Amino acid sequence: MEQYKQEFIEFMVDSDVLKFGDFTLKSGRKSPFFMNAGSYVTGAQLKKLGEYYAKAIHDNFGDDFDVLFGPAYKGIPISVAAAIAFHELYGKEIRYCSNRKEEKDHGDAGILLGSPLKDGDRVVIIEDVTTSGKSIEETFPILKAQGNVEILGLMVSLNRMEKGKGDKGALDEIREKYGFQASAIVTMAEVTEHLYNRKYAGKVIIDDTLKAAIDAYYGIYGVK
Repeated sequence: MEQYKQEFIEFMVDSDVLKFGDFTLKSGRKSPFFMNAGSYVTGAQLKKLGEYYAKAIHDNFGDDFDVLFGPAYKGIPISVAAAIAFHELYGKEIRYCSNRKEEKDHGDAGILLGSPLKDGDRVVIIEDVTTSGKSIEETFPILKAQGNVEILGLMVSLNRMEKGKGDKGALDEIREKYGFQASAIVTMAEVTEHLYNRKYAGKVIIDDTLKAAIDAYYGIYGVK
């Protein structure tokens, strides 16, 4: 596992973004882990988050693209932070763009924030996490309505590695439905591998009991 991935896992724990316990997800599933990117709230956290995204995007897509698109709302600060980090790390100017939930009809009118999109733009969508692909269903037509843009792929923080709407994982369903690459900085398997029975910050975060709960969860909802 790459060093930045190990650091990112610890960063999520330190930032109280990745939590372990008993959680009820929007889907109604009872999960022993939960990720909430809304817990990144400081300048230092957002700077680091942007750097991890930039590294993962560079690993997966190189630098031959033009725009980072962050769907409202959580995708907005992530796309801004990642665009800044991409310039600092790789010396390339990447524009950021996001959508509004409600279209604005005055001043800076329209449905988009940040850079306008134009024909020929190559776009990477950037989100926190996806479990059902619903956000992409909303985002895809918005992007395509802007002109002849090419969507290179999607980058999320964490691949939960569980079933989406069918028997395949949410990221696999997105790949099949839309025909573009869908990747994550880390997978839940990598998180478990890195934290299981290993002391971090003075304690074992994933012990045998929690590991059993994670395994049981994947026994029901995991991708085969």
